[in-house]
Amino acid sequence: MSGMPRFALPLVKLMQYHHYKSNQRIALYLYRLMKLHLTTSEGNYLITGYGDNWVEINKTRYQHSIILLPDRLITDWLATDFETLVPAHFQPIAEMQPEVVLLGTGAKHRFIHPRISQLLIEKGISLECMDTAAACRTYNILMSEGRLVAAALLI
Repeated sequence: MSGMPRFALPLVKLMQYHHYKSNQRIALYLYRLMKLHLTTSEGNYLITGYGDNWVEINKTRYQHSIILLPDRLITDWLATDFETLVPAHFQPIAEMQPEVVLLGTGAKHRFIHPRISQLLIEKGISLECMDTAAACRTYNILMSEGRLVAAALLI
């Protein structure tokens, strides 16, 4: 197992547990296929933390609903909760023309009525509804891939 870093050892132990002890070369092969790195913002807005009733963007905490794109942060989004969402709340997002909008619906995963997101649909912008924690995780992944993603997070 020389040439294998310490963080790959749990994979080896898992394989040993599942009776693959004689073929540790598979673990080394899998390690060489993996690309592990820390996500950095590189001048973009990155979600660095989240919890009940807050989200942290580039290590600054916000306790109100926001709209986030890799190059923009809108902290004065008028949406306050899921129940009061109206089509006008999506107007500023549609004007920025992202590829996809991740709507963080709060602590629970909920779906909005299509008439509320009609403006996005007309502009060909995808909308994905998920709880806010999932939206935070998904935003970071898509942003790190270089996608033009918007996260509309209800806090």
